[in-house]
Amino acid sequence: MMDEKQQEIIYEEKDLILFEEGIFGFEDYKKFILLAVDEEDESGDMLYLQSVDEVHLSFLVINPFLLKEDYHPVLPEADEKALAVESEKDLAYYALCVIKETPESSTVNLKCPVAVNVKTRRARQIILDDSRYGLRHTLQEFVDKEGAVC
Repeated sequence: MMDEKQQEIIYEEKDLILFEEGIFGFEDYKKFILLAVDEEDESGDMLYLQSVDEVHLSFLVINPFLLKEDYHPVLPEADEKALAVESEKDLAYYALCVIKETPESSTVNLKCPVAVNVKTRRARQIILDDSRYGLRHTLQEFVDKEGAVC
């Protein structure tokens, strides 16, 4: 039975994103869908990665290129093979967010993004071998002087 705040999510099989190995710390959950945070936001830059097996398991994810235009994830060969990547254009990346008391102190993980093959709908959370990207970048790092996200 769903409580009043929960809403039934209707999806099709083609909407599923499959994590064969799960997400770090949540390896038992394999099937997710992406849901808009704001239905009026057409950009899809901020989404919920929602488990279809566990209603209480959802991650806030953001397009890392929105925060860091020069973000350049290089997919390790093993991950590329596991995702059956034919072209870099087949990949979409999402950075996991951790919401804190204030938006400025909230963090985003650029070191371990989720990579999704948009053709096959296979996904993995990867670890980038790049010292420019950390596990806990504050959102404040990406705000310009006018207060807008860079």
